[in-house]
Amino acid sequence: MLAPTSRFARLQRVLTSGKRTYHDLTTLPNGKPAISYGPPGYSAVAGRTVTVFGCTGFLGRYLVSKLGKMGTQVVVPYRDEDDARLLKPMGDLGQIVRMEWDLRDDKTIAECLRHSDTVFNLVGRDFETKNFDYKSVHVSGAERIAKIAAESGVSRFIHLSHLNASENSPSKFYAAKAEGEQLVKAAFPTATIVRPATMFGYEDKLLTNIAVWPIWWKLNHGQTRIRPVHVMEVAQALANLISLPQVPRTVNLPGPSTLTYEYLLDLVSSVTLQPPSKAPVLPKGVASALTRIGQAVWWPTLSPDEVIRRFIDDSDVPGDWDLVGVQPPEIEAHAIAYLRRYRSADNFARPVAFPPRPAPIAEY
Repeated sequence: MLAPTSRFARLQRVLTSGKRTYHDLTTLPNGKPAISYGPPGYSAVAGRTVTVFGCTGFLGRYLVSKLGKMGTQVVVPYRDEDDARLLKPMGDLGQIVRMEWDLRDDKTIAECLRHSDTVFNLVGRDFETKNFDYKSVHVSGAERIAKIAAESGVSRFIHLSHLNASENSPSKFYAAKAEGEQLVKAAFPTATIVRPATMFGYEDKLLTNIAVWPIWWKLNHGQTRIRPVHVMEVAQALANLISLPQVPRTVNLPGPSTLTYEYLLDLVSSVTLQPPSKAPVLPKGVASALTRIGQAVWWPTLSPDEVIRRFIDDSDVPGDWDLVGVQPPEIEAHAIAYLRRYRSADNFARPVAFPPRPAPIAEY
């Protein structure tokens, strides 16, 4: 027979594990209450409503998944029904709300965020089209969303920029990102500006692109310095921000190490067990001319501005990972998961061997 103290301890454990079904009241920064209840996970109700503009992009889909797993009701504005379809299973019934929108239509923007207490602006494009150039997306578009969010009484606004955003940058993309930051801060003074470095993951434009088009990563003889960061950790950092007090500042999210394109080319070659590319190193002028010719086709190709960015080192600033409670992994830890499909059938299951890192490349 169990002793009374043992029965009491067991009862305590049962009550503790059952606490997740109790109601939990949280006061949002705008004074409104948020009541969470139910079991943890997709079937939970966190009492928060979040709008994620740019939800169908590379980072956006992972953020929606993180928020849905927390029991957050997520409004996912979309332009193409097919792009938003994969977001529907990321939350329980009624938790993922799809709404069509237009970046130039104030009415649809206001409708997408009128019930939300937090708004994420992840809208971005690293190439220009005939309908949207860098300024219309990263400057006027970002300002429009921030203004409408402020007018609608949204308590928290989180805007995604880039680690290399600078008004004096030779890249129009980086310059537009910096200008957009200033206008967002003017429209929404307590906005949080998040600056991640170049991200890698499934369907990225880093590792998978190097595996397919190594010639474009040999520009500058591969000596451009980059601080790649895992997309899942950036998504988790963004999701963690909604649980923190207001963070009216810039949050830098670089990768844990500074690498070169030359090392990444060696890394991809080693992981895929493919011979190193014998493609020549293109001069900057030749590469720019080829990309301008490529603009004649109707599908996205490497843009002239991307050639400029291949010659710009990532900003040497400390990361703010401690603030968001996330520790980013090294790129080697996930490289095989994203590059295994480029191996031949004979080499598919062979062990992974990484190239040695060059001595001058130091960790921050």
